Amino acid sequence: MYLNIQKLVKYYNKDNPIIKELDFSVKKGEFVSFIGESGSGKTTFLKCLAGLEKINSGKITLNNKILNDKDIFIKPHLRKIGFIFQDYPLFPHLNTLDNIKINLKESYFTNIDYYIDLMGLSNLLKRFPHELSGGEQQRVSIARALVREPDLLLMDEPFSNLDFAIKSKIQNEIYKILKKTNTTTILVTHDIKDTFDISDKLLVFKAGIAQQFDNPEEMYCNPANCYCAKMLGELNQIQIENKEFYIRPEKIKIVKDSKYKVKVEKISFVGKEYKIEATLNGDIIHFFSNKNISSSKDLFVDFNKNDLLEFDKRCSNYFT
Repeated sequence: MYLNIQKLVKYYNKDNPIIKELDFSVKKGEFVSFIGESGSGKTTFLKCLAGLEKINSGKITLNNKILNDKDIFIKPHLRKIGFIFQDYPLFPHLNTLDNIKINLKESYFTNIDYYIDLMGLSNLLKRFPHELSGGEQQRVSIARALVREPDLLLMDEPFSNLDFAIKSKIQNEIYKILKKTNTTTILVTHDIKDTFDISDKLLVFKAGIAQQFDNPEEMYCNPANCYCAKMLGELNQIQIENKEFYIRPEKIKIVKDSKYKVKVEKISFVGKEYKIEATLNGDIIHFFSNKNISSSKDLFVDFNKNDLLEFDKRCSNYFT
């Protein structure tokens, strides 16, 4: 594997580790999203990769080179790792071109024109950061990182300061560029909506432990536990034969007749379809319809038993 994390442990207080024996591997060119709630240790993990924090035990290997273990610690500037921050810190007194070239080794100068063109910055080279939009500043930050040909690119909440209207466009543009350049990337985010459709793999993190590491489809359909299920999308709780189950809203279908009769409570138009809120055996559930439905109407719904998920009754379980 290109990036290999083995039994990584990081703590400031030994009795309360931030990361507990983290294990996972990434292939060359893969885009991995590291997902978890605020304070779960995501940014600390990126700092360990970048060499901004030392690990307490374990091993980090990148491109066949040990970066950190019990005997070795490679300094940050020798790791060939690019780091894109949430607030894309450009130097305000430098224009776009000079921000990209700042402290750049002469051996990489031949890359400049390629990445400027790739990031669509040719017409912005003389502009200063305050003359650029949030999306343009982000593209400059990424060009500055990629021109140095990093073995690994780390991105910490890079889309959080972008307006909703352009966020998706910028995400997809950046993803295509990273794929074109075959750049191995780890993106840290707390919002699955930022990354679900652009990730090769997702790593869900909680309580210092990797809860699940897999491709988006597998994790969405077969979550390892309740925490992963909730992180990846909305869940309905339903009772069948006195047992608690959970099911995704899109797995519930309106039918002409079934043993599941629901009462419609609320209808919301959510773009190309309608989101229905209804009650089933006393539980509030949500599902979708491509047609508007009258409020307070009784409907029949059904679902495939294979789509049912089973967790603890409070749907609170996760690995500790």
